[in-house]
Amino acid sequence: MSRIDLNSDVGESFGRYKLGFDERLMACISSANVACGMHAGDPSVMRRTVEKALSLGVKVGAHPSYPDLQGFGRRTLDMGPDEVYEFTLYQMGALDAFLRARGSKLTHVKPHGALYNDVYKRALKGDRTYCEAIASAVKDFDPSLWVVTLAGNVTMEIYASLGLKVAGEVFADRAYNPDGSLVPRGVKGAVIEDVEAVVERVVRMVERGEVEAMDGSAIKGLSFHTICLHGDSEGAVEMAERIRKALSERGISIKSFAEP
Repeated sequence: MSRIDLNSDVGESFGRYKLGFDERLMACISSANVACGMHAGDPSVMRRTVEKALSLGVKVGAHPSYPDLQGFGRRTLDMGPDEVYEFTLYQMGALDAFLRARGSKLTHVKPHGALYNDVYKRALKGDRTYCEAIASAVKDFDPSLWVVTLAGNVTMEIYASLGLKVAGEVFADRAYNPDGSLVPRGVKGAVIEDVEAVVERVVRMVERGEVEAMDGSAIKGLSFHTICLHGDSEGAVEMAERIRKALSERGISIKSFAEP
């Protein structure tokens, strides 16, 4: 692998409440997933985040979620596929307005939190409706956009079969179950905070295409386009800087999957 995209979820402050280290973090990444006001963010935060990303040459994607501001989008809501379509389309349009005001446009869409998890969990059980709803929203808005989803999951196949460009994603600091799914955040050890351990995991992912699951087994054959770096935890900036440095030292360039 000679190149890889680094992405992060940003723009998650709200009003007078600041979350994350966006400005420093965006200097380390190539793609930014910007909150669109439903789980976090507001118009002022969205505008500032877009402007900062563009100034750094970082590609901007929408990070739509369930309408769950109080729960930060991490709670499953009982929504029908039509509602998932509508809220996804709504959030893409809101963020894209700030990009177009600066002569730019969206490059990708990555569902947030519980919506991201519910899409692939439903698909694993044979329920394609959420996946199809998001795909329909993307295609109706701009079929040239990429969709970011969990690498190795059936959602990659579904999105591709519907004619979309798909970026498989792995997570630098999240623990994995042996089946390749993410360990729920409520489980102890779901988020890995040891910087050195995270850097080693990322290098192993990139060089060997594998990651250690929570039970110690190896998940092999990983094929992915982008690595997610979370930016709202202690040590997030150091972690991002160390990961970028480690990859660069191995001759791996950091470049958006949306670039040729």
